[in-house]
Amino acid sequence: MHSAQLQIGRTFGVTFDNGEDFFTALAEFCAANDVRQGIIPSFIAGFAEAKLVGTCGKIENPAAPLWDSVHLTNAEVLGAGTVAYDPENDTISPHIHVALGLKERSAVGHTSHLLEAQVLFLTEMTFVEVLAPDMRRHRNPDLYDVPLLTFGTQ
Repeated sequence: MHSAQLQIGRTFGVTFDNGEDFFTALAEFCAANDVRQGIIPSFIAGFAEAKLVGTCGKIENPAAPLWDSVHLTNAEVLGAGTVAYDPENDTISPHIHVALGLKERSAVGHTSHLLEAQVLFLTEMTFVEVLAPDMRRHRNPDLYDVPLLTFGTQ
């Protein structure tokens, strides 16, 4: 277990517009407001399309990360996540999970890591800036090279 007391900065209400790419809009928000890292306690959205980590096939090693994905359309979404900073590429490194329901399938649900999404009508988000410590994602070679969130010098 790792923890750090977070020094919180500004809190933003953010909306994304119909047709926008979710991750592009998130990066544009961060750039426009000089935000490098933060917490997304929640957001609601409609997604015309979304790509989530998932598979319908057999998983050979259930302990390993899954690099496959499923494509979903016309969904209502509830999500949350964190945004770390990648200083090597001067970009944000978001980690977003969503629970979404497919409208034309009786709102049948899917929950997983969000890989891609196109906004349908709206995204309404709360974003809390973290000033310190530095939030970074470092790959862990002992855990399939998965990038894990770290705080400060951890």
